[in-house]
Amino acid sequence: MVLLLELDTLDRRDHLMKELVFGHKNPDTDAIVAAKAYAYLQNALGNEVEAVALGEPNEETKFVLDYFAESAPRVITKASPEVAAVMLVDHNEEQQSVDDIAEVTVTNVVDHHRIANFATAAPLYYHAEPVGCTSTIIYGEFVQNDVEIPAKLAGLMLSAIISDTLLFKSPTTTKKDEVAAKTLAEIADVDLESYGLEMLKAGTNLASKTEEELITADAKSFEMGGKTVRVDQVNTVDLDEVFAREDALRAAITTQCEAEGYDLFLLMVTNILDSNTRLLVVGEPKEMVEKAFDKALTADKVDLPGVVSRKKQIVPQLEAAFN
Repeated sequence: MVLLLELDTLDRRDHLMKELVFGHKNPDTDAIVAAKAYAYLQNALGNEVEAVALGEPNEETKFVLDYFAESAPRVITKASPEVAAVMLVDHNEEQQSVDDIAEVTVTNVVDHHRIANFATAAPLYYHAEPVGCTSTIIYGEFVQNDVEIPAKLAGLMLSAIISDTLLFKSPTTTKKDEVAAKTLAEIADVDLESYGLEMLKAGTNLASKTEEELITADAKSFEMGGKTVRVDQVNTVDLDEVFAREDALRAAITTQCEAEGYDLFLLMVTNILDSNTRLLVVGEPKEMVEKAFDKALTADKVDLPGVVSRKKQIVPQLEAAFN
């Protein structure tokens, strides 16, 4: 579904006013790239937009930026000191956005997630589609507006699609993602399969990361049944390597839950080679996790064969259990 809520005839674009565009906190590759791609498109259409980030790039994203010789966006924690209006990509939920989101006007949203905890006082442009990656949607907007995608940007957008769809293994993958990725690979002049595997493996180098970094690198918060549920995903090629650090991971999660007020924390450890996930569950109510997946926890853990997507295979099932 595409939902487009257009601004009225007194278009804010009649006068240039700088806006910032950014993805969610703890940004993944799509959050970083979608902001860059949307800023490029908006500027090509005559607007003044800067891509920024709400956190530092992770290892996978650093690989992507280095590969295509692209600089990382500057990091902000607040937008209102700089601008009156912002654009959101790859998220809409308030708790995942900039700290002062309530103090600025949201004019545009491009996203592929559920809509929750989101409201605006003024009309806006909202483009949401149930595809695997926000950069797929933005690719479509480039085509719609007849704006050429430079080779470097095509490589970045291709990387975001590979990341979000796990090289098309995720159940969130759609035909639109595959078509966009193949076209972008041609523009960027890279081999999709070989580059994709190299890129994904670059993001699984976990030995140098602290437990705190592992549990925050790709974490998002959700409100469910009056509880704050935190879900973090770590990609790996060896589950045992990650769970050898289980005690330290539990301690770090417990500390973070106490500090941030999370009620329930799910650590998704996903093997990108065989598309299986093992959950480590800390906090309460744990019975909701058992209800969601119809499986008993053993020592606060459960294996979920074929599960790779937080958005499609974890969050909806948890919400159904809580509701």
